[in-house]
Amino acid sequence: MSPFVGWGWLCRSACVLALLGAVPQVRAVDPVPPPLLLAEVLHGDVDVRRYWVSEKLDGARAVWDGRSLRFRSGRPVHAPAWFIAGLPPEPLDGELWIARGRFDALSGIVRRQVPRDADWRQVKYMVFEQPDGAGTFTDRIESLRDIVARAGVPWLQMVEQLRVADRTALQARLDEVVAGGGEGLMLHRDDAPYLTGRSDALLKLKPLLDAEARVVAHLPGKGRLSGLLGALQVETPAGLRFELGTGLSDAERRNPPPVGALVTYQYRALTPDGVPRFASYLRRREAF
Repeated sequence: MSPFVGWGWLCRSACVLALLGAVPQVRAVDPVPPPLLLAEVLHGDVDVRRYWVSEKLDGARAVWDGRSLRFRSGRPVHAPAWFIAGLPPEPLDGELWIARGRFDALSGIVRRQVPRDADWRQVKYMVFEQPDGAGTFTDRIESLRDIVARAGVPWLQMVEQLRVADRTALQARLDEVVAGGGEGLMLHRDDAPYLTGRSDALLKLKPLLDAEARVVAHLPGKGRLSGLLGALQVETPAGLRFELGTGLSDAERRNPPPVGALVTYQYRALTPDGVPRFASYLRRREAF
């Protein structure tokens, strides 16, 4: 081969590589979380007669804007076309849910990029709010009932809303839900307009409190747990560090949430220094 031919090939290759290098890398745009109403914890002297009470569902929160269904993170929900086609033109806020105690199964179904029809036949979209709906929450309950009835599909349902007479009746309802495998209760103030952000217009009541923290270290186990994870060292958004050593299965100790992962933990109360009492690992926070 002529040296000029070889040199020409090298020049052409260099030009191609230069051009490829000049093409800007397309960076994935992070999803924008939709504005949502977030609950405060029920405490103190609250007149529960002013609130509608519903079960706190252990599902995946999802917002429908009339065209697309998104998780609270802003990521799209890859639901089957028939599931989406059955939803109404009005915006909705609710939970993708199967049943009490089925969160892990639900999570596996709704996180798939390619949905499986047979799996999605189990899933219900349980709605409890109408984004930007007019009037009070009581007004929006009636509007939601009409929307769900007009849609007429079995996978779109409304979360049952009840009234209670006093704190004793509220506690009895909580005990009933928890005994049946439920998580707890939500209380939505009857006169509240549509709000977003954290507000006492929405309260949660559970036998145990829960919160989220980020894993910062894996601490080795001892004795029976030798060779396994002993505890997760976690850090709260406020910068408080503590350990989660209970609530983890042996499988989770063999393959723990990685450093940097967000996890949910349960606790009974806070110490005067703000440390959770009797904190126990619940689950890894799914990146819905």
